[in-house]
Amino acid sequence: MQQTIPSEQYYTLIHYATLAANGHNTQPWHFAVKGNSIEINPDFTRCLPIVGPQHRELWMSLGCALENLLISARSLGFSTQVTYPSKAEYIQVELIEDTPRNDVLFNSIPKRQTTRSAFDGQPVNGSDLDQLQTLPLEPGVALHFMTNPVDMEKAVEFINQGNLTQYGNKAFVKELIHWLRFNRREYLSTRDGLYSVCSGNPEVPRWLGTMFVSGTNPKKQADADAKKLRSSSGAVIITSDRDDKTSWVRVGQVTERLALMMTSRNIKSAFLNQPIEVPSLRGQFQSAMGLGSSLPQLLVRFGYTNAMPSSLRRPLEQVLI
Repeated sequence: MQQTIPSEQYYTLIHYATLAANGHNTQPWHFAVKGNSIEINPDFTRCLPIVGPQHRELWMSLGCALENLLISARSLGFSTQVTYPSKAEYIQVELIEDTPRNDVLFNSIPKRQTTRSAFDGQPVNGSDLDQLQTLPLEPGVALHFMTNPVDMEKAVEFINQGNLTQYGNKAFVKELIHWLRFNRREYLSTRDGLYSVCSGNPEVPRWLGTMFVSGTNPKKQADADAKKLRSSSGAVIITSDRDDKTSWVRVGQVTERLALMMTSRNIKSAFLNQPIEVPSLRGQFQSAMGLGSSLPQLLVRFGYTNAMPSSLRRPLEQVLI
């Protein structure tokens, strides 16, 4: 009979899971320990109804957390069995005591960050790029790398259109402002959201930050993001063959795995998902980028630059059921 796993080990695994990438740093998860299993539950109070009305981004965020949990479990001496949310509203991970296995990605979990600054434009080392392009995937998930200027400029066009659409939408801007943390005091009080300093912006009072973001010129924002993509070594479109909860979770797993692999090689990454978040652009982007029947889920740029301040996470007591 399997022994009961000490609570401290559960808490360690959940801690590492919470360090995963997630949309707007909303941290849209709850964790429940049941027997020798950990459940990852969606927290729909932390969803992004404008950016992701179908909760696509939320389930991908949970997939990123799942990947961290599985990597941590292997390193701490557990094998795992995952039940995906094909019918349920949660992910279940059964833990089975096993021999610890060294995972090169484990040490990258605390170091990984979404680096939203411009990169230095230098190409990624060839052997490192080969490693990224041969990353183990999940069923139905694929990576489509772009490193040539022609493909990058195609993506720029859709990023521009996405920014013009989103920043012209008052509901989108309002949702974004809700998750922005304009100064250290409010960031420390919530320990979530997008802290201005992590994006290279100065700290300001909320009233001033709200006024500034509300008045964002869509064309200026489009130009800024176009510059960021052009400063990157390349980009990768992460696709799936279906649009359902299990597929989104698996996309999240591959996204986190890719980010951790990049981190282990000192390659920074960030998201530019506008062409996918705007429904009217997604199909056009899919066709223009030659993805065939593969459904674009995320667009990640990558390259070299200095690290930015890391985002905080809420304490475990706030995410445990």
